[in-house]
Amino acid sequence: MAGQFNSFTRRGALALGLGAGALAMTPRWASAQSLNLRYGHNNEPSSVAGAQADWFAEALGRHSGGDIAVQVFPSSQLGKLQELAEAVSLGTIAFSHNTAGGIGSLYEPFGALDTPYLYRDIDHLMKVMDINSPVMQELNQGLIEAANVRVIYAHYFGRRNLTANKAVYKPADLAGEKIRSVPFPIYQTAIEGMGAAPVPVDWSEVPTALATGVVAGQENPVNVILNVKLYEVQSHLMLTGHMSNAEVVVMNEDVWQGLSDAQKQAVEAASLEIRERATKAIEENEEKETAELREMGMTVIGPEDGLDIEAFRASVSTLVDQRFGEKYGDLYEKIRAIA
Repeated sequence: MAGQFNSFTRRGALALGLGAGALAMTPRWASAQSLNLRYGHNNEPSSVAGAQADWFAEALGRHSGGDIAVQVFPSSQLGKLQELAEAVSLGTIAFSHNTAGGIGSLYEPFGALDTPYLYRDIDHLMKVMDINSPVMQELNQGLIEAANVRVIYAHYFGRRNLTANKAVYKPADLAGEKIRSVPFPIYQTAIEGMGAAPVPVDWSEVPTALATGVVAGQENPVNVILNVKLYEVQSHLMLTGHMSNAEVVVMNEDVWQGLSDAQKQAVEAASLEIRERATKAIEENEEKETAELREMGMTVIGPEDGLDIEAFRASVSTLVDQRFGEKYGDLYEKIRAIA
């Protein structure tokens, strides 16, 4: 194992002039002989997306018998979304997670997985996002070749919903409103299709942007809205469900290739365990967390309250087709074909 990893540092990190950047400071529970790796991400540790990184670190240590130790750096400590994606590609960190749209900054076709209104239901989404699905295998191979990054698992992140400081029922209600967009093309298109003016803002800056009026609203799963206390700066939650997301956990390819077979098996076992645990945690809590947001004072507007989901679907889908239909049409057909 040591020889394999030394090979990685010579041909990978050192060649880039980055040193052993993916290495972590040794966690207290790890042995002196452990391979120590860094996992950087943008989420708060209290959110499921943030907590699952800690779960993965623990599970990988357990499945590897203490042979691999992972130190987690949450809340954008190691960079913003784009910087974290690039850091995994360069090998300055070993692991991170991002939206599929964010991974698309490394390999453009990956962004198609975050297309609004693409999936029939959560089960369909998770079948597509399984690393053994034909779609994911094709995209993962392209990602490895293009950016030196591989997907190790993806967990359900939730249905993305709109928040604002006013009631919104249809796309026309958002005319002229500046809504925060994840700074990647498919997300900006979704916001524009919903009737608003998209303003790209990194997640680390969103609470301030909302509080200062730089943007009038944003969109995210209810788990994120609740954990970051966006109810303190947003009065209304619209259950648009315009995008079903999976959070994609990625690993530097050189680090992966430097692992022994036993270590790779440990990564795979930990990945499967945490994919299932995080997906269950998000799915089981969506309704409860929506109710909690009501209790915290947010006005929640759903179809039963007059929210015109079909108007949003038609408007967004028309714009998506104009901008991405020709580019991703074949991929969309493959996604829709997964039963």
